[in-house]
Amino acid sequence: MADRIFEEQRLADVYDLFDSAERPDLAPYIAMAEEFNAHTVIDLGCGTGNLACRLAALGKEVIGVDPAAASLKVANRKTYADQVNWIHGTVATLPSLQTDLITMTGNVAQVFVTDDEWLSTLIKCRNIISPGGRLVFEVRDPEKEAWKNWNREQTYKVIEVPEIGKIERWHDLLDVQLPLVTFRHTFVFHNDGQVLTSESTLKFRSKSEIMDSLFKANLLVEDIRDAPDRPGLEFVFIARSPELSK
Repeated sequence: MADRIFEEQRLADVYDLFDSAERPDLAPYIAMAEEFNAHTVIDLGCGTGNLACRLAALGKEVIGVDPAAASLKVANRKTYADQVNWIHGTVATLPSLQTDLITMTGNVAQVFVTDDEWLSTLIKCRNIISPGGRLVFEVRDPEKEAWKNWNREQTYKVIEVPEIGKIERWHDLLDVQLPLVTFRHTFVFHNDGQVLTSESTLKFRSKSEIMDSLFKANLLVEDIRDAPDRPGLEFVFIARSPELSK
């Protein structure tokens, strides 16, 4: 089940408005799709479809997968959305197919809070990736303790939206029981005074734990890169599906 921030339509409708229109965090994924000459891409946990639509604009054959129907409704409004195959569900709901590249951007790889769920997802990804194809995802480095900045003082933002009015948003840290961290998003809509909240829990796995899980899923760690938009704070894993033996 998706968090309310993605599943509540009013929240999904304004989700993108709090981010930079350029979304610099997505640029490395677009560059890697070109670097790896990926013709087919599955954006797992695609959310409101920013990456999927930008890849479709480049002529890629793209599938956007997400468990939140409200987010997919927003995605379907975007330019090039008609060139993306949107699927409401998870990797487990995908039909039998093969793809050159699977991406998991943002917090997607950290929402799998049990090791069984995470390993199962990796195995399903491996079964879908073509031999020699890749899985690319990012995770926050737990040693950097990103959650220490998840408070109202450091996350507060207010925007003015035509026909909607002023909206406030901030985060509050609720619980840290490593490797699990729980926090709450709060949105205040000034036009009618409605306050909506959404709680999220992420799992902070270490680099070695991620590498072990990829090994168990029979995915080869090809590279671990930095995230240009958060230098020194994240790991970007590039895992390759084994080539077929000759």
